[in-house]
Amino acid sequence: MALAASAALTMMADDARYIFYFIGDGMGLGHVNAAEIYNRDVLKSDSPLLMLTFPVASQSRTYSANNPITDSAAAGTALASGVKTKNSMVGMNPDTVPVESIAVDFMKAGFPVGVGTTVQADDATPAAWYAHAANRGMKESIAPQAAGSGLSFLAGGGFKLYNAGQEAFDEFVATMKKNNYEVVEGYAAFKRLNSNGKRPQKVLLYPENVGGNQVGYTIDSIPGALTCAQITEACLTTLQNVNPDRFLMMIEGGNIDWAAHSNDGGGVVKEIINFQDAINVAYQFYLRHPEETLIVITADHDTGGMAYGRQSPYSQNIAYADAQKISKDSFGEWTRQWGKEAHTWEEMESELRDKLGFWNVVPVTDAETEELKKMFDETFISKKAEDEKTLYQTFNAFTAKVFDVLNSHLGIGWTSTYHAGNFVPVYSVGANSGFFTGNLNNSEIPMLIKKAAGL
Repeated sequence: MALAASAALTMMADDARYIFYFIGDGMGLGHVNAAEIYNRDVLKSDSPLLMLTFPVASQSRTYSANNPITDSAAAGTALASGVKTKNSMVGMNPDTVPVESIAVDFMKAGFPVGVGTTVQADDATPAAWYAHAANRGMKESIAPQAAGSGLSFLAGGGFKLYNAGQEAFDEFVATMKKNNYEVVEGYAAFKRLNSNGKRPQKVLLYPENVGGNQVGYTIDSIPGALTCAQITEACLTTLQNVNPDRFLMMIEGGNIDWAAHSNDGGGVVKEIINFQDAINVAYQFYLRHPEETLIVITADHDTGGMAYGRQSPYSQNIAYADAQKISKDSFGEWTRQWGKEAHTWEEMESELRDKLGFWNVVPVTDAETEELKKMFDETFISKKAEDEKTLYQTFNAFTAKVFDVLNSHLGIGWTSTYHAGNFVPVYSVGANSGFFTGNLNNSEIPMLIKKAAGL
């Protein structure tokens, strides 16, 4: 009888023991479709994107408690705790009462839990797993809550807290160390730490350039940049150090959202390909433990209302994304600095050929060239053109025009530089993946993950 009672308290044989929860920030159905067109037509892949091969493919509704268009804080809270809340609120219900993420229940059941993102580790989506704040902008109070959260792993491309000053950030790091976290700067340092046989069981991982907002765009090819796949691998290693029999991790592909806010179509495509590399880390683990592993992929919301297909007098070809050697964010910053000195259109034309493949690869028309010249003059000569403001960036009018031309030739259209209320995808494979069928409410997903684990 004692053995029977003990067995009743343990996981059933068909419960998920290893759970990978991926959130593509801002990754709507249109974003995935564009990446799949690139995968098929440019990469000439014999199979669809990995997530599209999963046996369960459904949708999720993303509205918040006070708006049909959610923000990342409300969506992150719903995806972490199963509670709908108001936009801008993290880990709280609409009445500002703190709510726990499912991490708490999993840790009580003996699961080590890890959270990783390619953007700031105290931004909305990761913060919803360990913090409670009436507003996502409360950077001085959000990050420090990680120290007592019980998480075994936390990683990001930077911290909002860093913007509050070096002293505040140093105090946070010191607090994490007091709570037995190994503080590691960069993936190479993490690998060295584990190769020395230390096998840390609590890790805080971030890049050496912690002052940044994110790890950097895939399309910018930054040497040594921390990648989503490396964050996933580091999280997996750490959680297995703690308990090789079970774990839960949430990994966010945050740069998808940043590129989408900028309406950088080529950047979005490359970020989703990068996100697939992280998913593949989990999938290779699943192939070794197919009966015990669950992988769930979704998004917190759609950013930009991205769609493939534009009203255009010329052919559209997503292959032109490979001619793009720089993100819109980096190009905008470069032109802002470049424009401080006197330059000619001929010099800019040469840069556009080199950085974006205009005229050489991308068949920019004579009419478009004249429009670009006009915007060049209004931006850098007469300086009367107005900037374009998005959630994370402000672009000069010339940059906005250049990337609108590029998006037109790629065949990518946008409805805004902010969020959209569209359904987002849900993909799953593995133990109890059949739970994730139908048109789901985003707040149902974490509850189904608990159910899949027998909690």
